[in-house]
Amino acid sequence: MASNAIDRLAAGLGRLPGIGEKSARRIALDVLTWKTEDVRALAELLVEVKTRVRTCGACFNLSESDPCPICGDERRDGSQVMVVDFVGDLLAMERMQAYRGLYHVLGGRISPLDGIGPEELNILPLVARLNGGGIREVILANGPTVEGDATAQYLKQVLGTHDVTVTQIARGLPVGSDLALADQVTLSRALDGRREL
Repeated sequence: MASNAIDRLAAGLGRLPGIGEKSARRIALDVLTWKTEDVRALAELLVEVKTRVRTCGACFNLSESDPCPICGDERRDGSQVMVVDFVGDLLAMERMQAYRGLYHVLGGRISPLDGIGPEELNILPLVARLNGGGIREVILANGPTVEGDATAQYLKQVLGTHDVTVTQIARGLPVGSDLALADQVTLSRALDGRREL
């Protein structure tokens, strides 16, 4: 029966991104060497994160508070909003510690083949933020993929009817990669070299 429990744990771990079948089994076997209180602490932490973290009502970042600490920070430049595809992209930009504006997380990219259209993304709330006034520049930091480019072009059309400057981060990033995987220097250069669309 023990192997069934190990198989179930490995299957559960295999649901995590980047964890293949072999890695999941290795992690499952390693967990068996942990003290019971350490396993319990990890399990409680997972439940705590799942129950306490929520979406920021302004930017769609993940946080324990609403608004999130970024939106609630009055020292940030509220006239700039950087649009990213996913929360991981926001975290990558924040690690750079060079951007002091606000964010807007779309929650994905336009991808008709995957059934993801503009209505599945947080585009209408972005437009509502613009209609609220005070935003002068929208920086598009969509991933350097075909879907990211399609999303950026769609946003350019939608935002073109507003009195804002629309820029896009420079392409210092390799095509087909994710912002969350880029190093800080590359991200910093991409931000510095952004251009108007």
